[in-house]
Amino acid sequence: MKSFFKIFFKWLIFFVVLFFVVNVVIGISLDDSNLTFLLMGVDASNVKEAKGVRSDTIMLFNLDKKNDKLSIISIPRDTRTSIEGRKFKEKVNHSFAYGGPELTTSTVSNLLGVDIDYYAVVDYDLVSKFIDLIGGVEIYVPMDMKYDDPTANPPLHIDLKEGQQILDGDEALQYLRFRKGYANADLGRIDAQQEFLKVVIDDTLKLRNIPKIPKMVQLYKSNVDTNIPVTMAMRYGFSIFGLDSLDIETYVLPGNPKMMNGVSYYIHDEEKTKELVNQIFHQY
Repeated sequence: MKSFFKIFFKWLIFFVVLFFVVNVVIGISLDDSNLTFLLMGVDASNVKEAKGVRSDTIMLFNLDKKNDKLSIISIPRDTRTSIEGRKFKEKVNHSFAYGGPELTTSTVSNLLGVDIDYYAVVDYDLVSKFIDLIGGVEIYVPMDMKYDDPTANPPLHIDLKEGQQILDGDEALQYLRFRKGYANADLGRIDAQQEFLKVVIDDTLKLRNIPKIPKMVQLYKSNVDTNIPVTMAMRYGFSIFGLDSLDIETYVLPGNPKMMNGVSYYIHDEEKTKELVNQIFHQY
């Protein structure tokens, strides 16, 4: 009996992680084998005041229920692509400023050739408060990180030392927002974000976080903007019993950085992108 309750609580926590941390607010139908949504992190301290800003992080989540696998494709924010209503191709993250999450979702959908019905937008406040709520996150900081930008919203002050350490909410934001010191610039930051995501999921599985579920719910209500009905999310959440962090696979949109007319872009490789989409979404 003790073992049963231990397993039950473990997966209850895992449901909360997917639903509130990773924002797997999905749930078209319990019969669907692949469910997809776009996660956007905005360069703002409050998701309610994010109009007109550019998305700082863009990740496409695909949950393959049949194979118990969660795949995440990070879209570099400098990806050059067509945006509805714009004459020339621009960086994908500009789409959020032009038309909010709806336009970014349709832009990424056209870029990848994947139908995306749902989206979730999160702000920096959610990340900071959630990390503090679960008692911090232990992660290896690959280098000394130091950078200041008082004009950013919120103001950016980064001062982290290299090494294994437990980051609180504010330090976690510093880690996630740092990009200047990576040899491969924003791609290095994407790798750091993906590793961070996996560590947070594993840490949130710990039984000590069960009493914190009500506060997680409140954070979700205050700091997430989504078009997915909560009832759908909860109904589907309980159907993914058995999935764990080892089933999470992360990818980056295939391509390479390129300077064009003095502007830094990321040019995606159309053929490799098609292969990746086929691999994840089984579009053979």
